[in-house]
Amino acid sequence: MVSKYCGAMLATLALVACNASAPSDAVAQRPAAEKSALSPAGLDLVPLTIKSGAKTHAFTVEMARTPQEQAKGLMFRTELAPDMGMLFPFPSPKPAGFWMKNTVISLDLLFVRADGSIESIAANAVPYSLDPISSGEPVAAVLELAAGRAAELGLKPGDIVTWRDGR
Repeated sequence: MVSKYCGAMLATLALVACNASAPSDAVAQRPAAEKSALSPAGLDLVPLTIKSGAKTHAFTVEMARTPQEQAKGLMFRTELAPDMGMLFPFPSPKPAGFWMKNTVISLDLLFVRADGSIESIAANAVPYSLDPISSGEPVAAVLELAAGRAAELGLKPGDIVTWRDGR
């Protein structure tokens, strides 16, 4: 019984350690006294909008700030509502690389510059794929939405993403 537990623990640690493509930088830990709502995963839920032409699209996103939160991301989730997402903010702009290891659902990844403009969109990322998905330049954040939402809403590079930090 103990060896099964140890094996499972080592496998879990190896999974996290091997996720080299996941963002490694994170914004400082949340303060102890939270003011924002929390997701079932324990992450801050914050409002986010995307301005595309004359339209503004509203979302509620989970904030993945710490290296551990960013390494896990949306892994093992089986659904993502159309008005939900996950945001990976970085303390300073950097080239971002993601993969879909252990991610059950297909996603759209929006790479966001420091000025809030969308640098690029990786649409319909393939579940479980180990292929790298990278930004074309340093970005300040990556937004994950349900696959197909970017096309459905007509989102494109240059559109503006804004969010409340939630701290």
